[in-house]
Parts: sequence; structure tokens; C-alpha cells
Amino acid sequence: MAPEAEDVSMSEAPMEEITIQEQRIRILPGSSETAASFEFKNEDHTLGNALRYIIMKNPDVEFCGYSIPHPSEAVMNIRIQTYDNTTAVQALEKGFDDLIDLCDIVDEKFRDAKQEFANRMEA
Repeated sequence: MAPEAEDVSMSEAPMEEITIQEQRIRILPGSSETAASFEFKNEDHTLGNALRYIIMKNPDVEFCGYSIPHPSEAVMNIRIQTYDNTTAVQALEKGFDDLIDLCDIVDEKFRDAKQEFANRMEA
């Protein structure tokens, strides 16, 4: 005879942490060292335009553009072409680093201005 099943509430059930790493960036076929197209999953114009702008500021980059292939798909493509002294992957990595630095500066300036405003309101 099989043992009776026991009712267990969700709060009592053991929680197993499941970590699934989804690949969000991939290099599209037909790429070379200095010219590559990257596909970003679950990204849109927000990251695409900011990243394109930052990457184009890099003097080692010849061209950078992005597109959203279809509005109903959460996919953004970015194309990077570099001069011979760097690779497209290095330009993308530098673009991410530069964008993070820029966001940190904007965040710091915002917090300083917010604190200054709060101080003036208290006075």
C-alpha cells in the first residue's frame, strides 16, 4: 500500500533555486574580426541608440548602426565596423564600459542636484 500524499503549502515547500542563463547577445553569421553584427535579445531602441552613440565616439570605429528587425520581436541588431587596430568585439565591450561610466556620471550628478534641492527646501 502506497503512503498517503501529504498536503504542503507553498510556503512550507522547499524552494530550489533554478538558475537559467539565457544567451542574450550573439554574433550573427558572416562576421569578421573588424566587421560584425550582434543580436541582442529583449532589447530595444533605448539601449540601441545609446550604445550606437557611444560606440561611434570611439576613434577606432569606422561605422556603427542598429536596427529593430521587426516591431513584434524583442530583438535589436547592432553592426560595428572598425579600423584594423581593434576588433568589433573589443569596440562593443568598450562601448558597454563607456556607457556604464556615462550612466554613473549622470546618476552622481542627479543625486547631487537632488540633495542640493532638498537642502534649499529645508532652509
